[in-house]
Amino acid sequence: MKKQATAVWNGTIKEGKGHLSSQSGVLKQTPYTFVSRFENGTGTNPEELMAAAHAGCFTMKLSADLTTAGYQPEELTTTSTITLDNGVITKSDLVLTAKITGITEEEFQKMAKSAEETCPVSNALKLEITLNATLV
Repeated sequence: MKKQATAVWNGTIKEGKGHLSSQSGVLKQTPYTFVSRFENGTGTNPEELMAAAHAGCFTMKLSADLTTAGYQPEELTTTSTITLDNGVITKSDLVLTAKITGITEEEFQKMAKSAEETCPVSNALKLEITLNATLV
């Protein structure tokens, strides 16, 4: 399987602007700028997209692992916060809240950690990843 996205940038780094489009069409000339990346402007940025990819991948991997183990997750909610420090992406903090009937806290923590370590995006990032998992 191969997926693709395209970035177009026009102009200088600070005054220029760009847009992103994805193969699926979910991103269609979605704007991004210096301000949306390094300040708080309108538009997306690579770190936000990386955070969405990591949260989505981890959550799907955990759901697959839970299902395989015989559990039926009612709801898994994951937030990924990507840290960009001095021009280097250094960390992804995953915060998970899960509602799963019949699982012990010990089994839940074990499965969450395994999903964090084995989801494809975690493996691709090769940076510090933290996980705070809460079973409700």
